[in-house]
Amino acid sequence: MVLRFALMIDPVASLEKGGDLRSTLRVIDPSAPALELGDLSAQRGDGVFESIGVVDGHPHEVGPHLERLAHSASLCDLPAPDLAQWRAAIQRVSAEAGPGESVIKLILSRGIEGGAIPTAWVTLATAPDNSAARRDGVRVVTLDRGYPLDVPARAPWLLLGAKTLSYGVNMAAIREAKRRGADDAVFVTTDGFLLEAPTASLLLRIDGRFVTPSPSAGILHGTTQLSVFAHLGQRGFETGYENVPVGDLERADAAWLLSSVRLAAPISAVDGRAVAVDRGLTDELNTFLLGRRD
Repeated sequence: MVLRFALMIDPVASLEKGGDLRSTLRVIDPSAPALELGDLSAQRGDGVFESIGVVDGHPHEVGPHLERLAHSASLCDLPAPDLAQWRAAIQRVSAEAGPGESVIKLILSRGIEGGAIPTAWVTLATAPDNSAARRDGVRVVTLDRGYPLDVPARAPWLLLGAKTLSYGVNMAAIREAKRRGADDAVFVTTDGFLLEAPTASLLLRIDGRFVTPSPSAGILHGTTQLSVFAHLGQRGFETGYENVPVGDLERADAAWLLSSVRLAAPISAVDGRAVAVDRGLTDELNTFLLGRRD
C-alpha cells in the first residue's frame, strides 16, 4: 500500500479548543519523517490501531472502528481518545481518497518513553487489489495460538482482544501459512477451538446457520463481521456467537474470512484439503460491503 496522505492529531489541544477540532489536526508529508526516535510505537509496538476501508471516498463502519479503538486503548491503559476529534480526522482524510478503494489507518501510541502525552496520527493509502481473494477464495492452514480457550479471562494482561501495534506474531503466522503453501492462517486454541485469522474474522455457515467464534475467547470483535451479521439477519438467516470446534471449519457448508479491506474472502481449502465455496453468497456479501455508505 502506498501512503498518499497523512495528518497528526494533537490529543491535548482537543481539550483546549472546544468545538474547533479541525485546528487540532496537522497535515504532514506522508513520505517525510514524522515521529521522534523515542516513540514507543516504534520501540515497543506500544499502541493501538484501526484500519478502515474506504470506497469512492466513503469510509465504512466509522462508529464501530472508533468504539474498538477506545476499547483497545482502555485495555492497554492508554488515555481515552477524543472520538469526536478522531471522527473529524477521518472526515478530513476521507476527502482526499477519491474513487476506488483505499484504507485509512488510525494509530494511537503511548508516545515518548517517560512522557505523558500520547502520539496520534492518521494515514490514507491505496488499498491492495483484493479481487482475486474475493473471487477465487483463500487457502488457510490452522495454527496453534498457544493457549486454551479460557486464558483471556484468567490473564487479561495478555491484552487478547486489543488491536495493538504489536503484530509480530500475526505477521509470522501469515509467513508460516505461505511456507505451507497457503494464503492465510486461522488460529486455534490448544484445547481445539477456532479463533480468528491474523488480520480477519472467521465466519462459518453450518447447517444453514451462520456462526463466528465468540469474542469472549480473546479475539477482536470484527467490524465487518458485525455488518455481515446485520445483512444476513435482514435476509432472514440465523446468526450467532459460539465456541466453535476446530473440526467445524472443514465440515461447514461454507466459510469466509472477513476484514475491513479484503472484505469477504471465501475459504477454499483448509490444511491442504479443498472445501466447498459458495460463490453466489460471496458475491452478494461483497456487493453489499462495497455498496455501503455508512
